[in-house]
Amino acid sequence: MLFLEQTARLVEKCLAGYRIQAKVVGIFPGPVITRFELDLAPGVKVARISNLSRDIARALSTNIVQIIEIIPDKPYIGLDIPNKQRQSISLREVFDCDQFNQVKSPLSLVLGKDIRGQTVIVDLMKMPHLLVAGTTGSGKSVGINAMILSILYKATPQNVRFIMIDPKMLELSVYEGIPHLLTKVITNMNDAMNVLSWCICEMDRRYKLMSELGVRNLTNYNKRITQAKYEPIRLKYKPKVLLETLPYIVIVVDELADLMMMIGKKMEYLIVRLAQKARASGIHLVLATQRPSVDVITGLIKANIPTRIAFAVSSTIDSRTILDQTGAESLLGMGDMLYLASQSSLPIRVHGAFVQDEEVHAVVNFLKKNSNS
Repeated sequence: MLFLEQTARLVEKCLAGYRIQAKVVGIFPGPVITRFELDLAPGVKVARISNLSRDIARALSTNIVQIIEIIPDKPYIGLDIPNKQRQSISLREVFDCDQFNQVKSPLSLVLGKDIRGQTVIVDLMKMPHLLVAGTTGSGKSVGINAMILSILYKATPQNVRFIMIDPKMLELSVYEGIPHLLTKVITNMNDAMNVLSWCICEMDRRYKLMSELGVRNLTNYNKRITQAKYEPIRLKYKPKVLLETLPYIVIVVDELADLMMMIGKKMEYLIVRLAQKARASGIHLVLATQRPSVDVITGLIKANIPTRIAFAVSSTIDSRTILDQTGAESLLGMGDMLYLASQSSLPIRVHGAFVQDEEVHAVVNFLKKNSNS
């Protein structure tokens, strides 16, 4: 704590050298960064502090200092300074916490921990789709694995099914053979287009079934089907097949750029159609790319997928493309991310849980073994 107090005084001294009066009023150490909250003197503009970020970083002998201009519910600004020694956040550590064990949604996703060390868990059902971007080495693929394992930890194949599209044939192929897969891991572009077209047909089919039962989403549909064992349902027509509960479908695309380059407008149409209508039918998209350019993350895709995660990117332009604001270019990599919820304009900084390859293989082998037994 003495070191943090010394750093706080150094920050105040550095700003005073530029004739900026500010006082550190809060210090919040986290696993990767420490946030210093500053109370600025009357009349001091935040832009002056932002322009001095490199000078502050040099004075503190660190690579980068990120200025947080707005902190919700507080009249202060924040300085996010990297810790000298970074703590690793294990997936087991997050899975064992009470917060994760108490959530009921089968589509709960573990992201990691925030700057104060609190576990961050989000619900894909409420998003209802997710856009992820990050350059090589940013921790994007590890983050995707953590999300997939979160769902596998919570849900049975009867609750959730995956469609995995992996044009690079590297990241998602490890999940081949698990009982949660609706089809084999897809690596062919034409197969990817066909499976998304099937998802649209499945979406329309589910809406017809829900309309017949007078419900508005898949959760209530499944409840109604379960209740029918005790309270029979009268339908307008006799169904061709026995009505059963339906699983949520999570479509994971590991490299959206490959699909957009090869298929283009047709792929954009399929994604936008699902993003616009699929929520209530229980079909959800998780789209990831390491090239967040405007020809990959188009305006239509962004407009229909407001929930985003940005890992470290190479430029402010890429940050604006994924988040509509700067900040992601200053992230530290290795799982450091900004999570932007659909109803918020201010992203939350999260440090992702680290997933070892051995952990992924262990889960996959366990699921395969138990599905065959």
